[in-house]
Amino acid sequence: MLPLKLIREKADFVKERLAIKNFQANEIVKNVIELDVERRALQGRLDAVLNESNILSKEIGQLFKSGKREEAEKAKAKTIGLKEQSRLLEDKLKEVEKQLHDELIQLPNIPHQSVQAGKSEADNVTVKEGGEKPELTDGAVPHWDLLEKYNLMSLELGNKIAGAGFPVFTGRGAKLQRALVAFFLDRAIEAGYTEYIPPLLVNEASAYGTGQLPDKEGQMYHVTEDGFYMIPTSEVPITNIYRNDILAENDLPIKMTAHSQCFRREAGSYGKDVRGLNRVHQFEKVEIVQVVQPEKSYETLNEMVAHVESLVKSLGLPYRILRLCGGDCSFASALTYDFEVFSAAQNRWLEVSSVSNFETFQSNRMKIRYKNAEKKKNLVHTLNGSALALPRIIAAILENNQTPKGIKIPVVLRPYTGFDIID
Repeated sequence: MLPLKLIREKADFVKERLAIKNFQANEIVKNVIELDVERRALQGRLDAVLNESNILSKEIGQLFKSGKREEAEKAKAKTIGLKEQSRLLEDKLKEVEKQLHDELIQLPNIPHQSVQAGKSEADNVTVKEGGEKPELTDGAVPHWDLLEKYNLMSLELGNKIAGAGFPVFTGRGAKLQRALVAFFLDRAIEAGYTEYIPPLLVNEASAYGTGQLPDKEGQMYHVTEDGFYMIPTSEVPITNIYRNDILAENDLPIKMTAHSQCFRREAGSYGKDVRGLNRVHQFEKVEIVQVVQPEKSYETLNEMVAHVESLVKSLGLPYRILRLCGGDCSFASALTYDFEVFSAAQNRWLEVSSVSNFETFQSNRMKIRYKNAEKKKNLVHTLNGSALALPRIIAAILENNQTPKGIKIPVVLRPYTGFDIID
């Protein structure tokens, strides 16, 4: 959530920057400013009434002690009226504060100055490419055929058990997935991240805190009877570990990692781009999250991008790093880098990671603060990245490493899989 002070003092800046995300903020900013003026006026009137009531309460005791009973009774009657005034003002203040909050949460995060205007992924900027695209032999097929050929996964079984988009991995397919998870976690731990195993369900406050609500409500599975949401990524529960906390500066940076199942409705997805593992409703992912001082967050973002790059390189996959344009940035992100790997059999790039700096957008919602050397409380910056999401990584590994004799396993995974080739 954007700081109210920023909107109050730099309304034109807020509107101009949000236009980079193709978000027209004029009406909301206007409403926020008007409601803030009303809120502060009500607060001033309420403070004045409460102050007068407190003064009278003290005077009443003195009047009774002095034997001025009639004056004391008059003052007492006046305090009753003041209490009624204060109650009405408090009710009105709560109403205006809710209206103000409801307006504020509609505003996305302001994009970083490096984010360019653009409407879609077509306007993203490629900042780096690495690795070599493989030359496949005749007869090479996409991963959905390989999964069936080598009995690694079944979407039909998943459809039978749950519905479309819920894969069932079997045998060496399951082992490959488990190997990737262990490899990614080990690399994160070596980089100084503490591993967590979080809940797969979160409450509304947690989903709101990281910005999934109200922006992505339609993309989340909602357990309506209990008010829980199934997590789209472990970023949601592990960032919320520090919700409403005040940290010491020497606690920072906080580096967390978690492997979890992830659930996404992917409403409206259809066509050739969703075949096989390209887009599923349940998948596994290893996430990295950092909580840092504001002045260090962009240095941290670069560090996290380098970490994800090292994983893709280790797997021998051709990749590219994109800086997202305004129109492709998420609601909560200030700056995002996407990683894509090249899928040789499909002859297309597949997104496998997003690494984002949210600055204070999430921490303002979650009230995560720290005390600096002067004991002043400041909002932290939060960052997260996929390191990595498994479905498309598996798709690229299978497609890019297929040979007439079978699928070669990347060298770094062999200690985890226990086999060098799937044949």
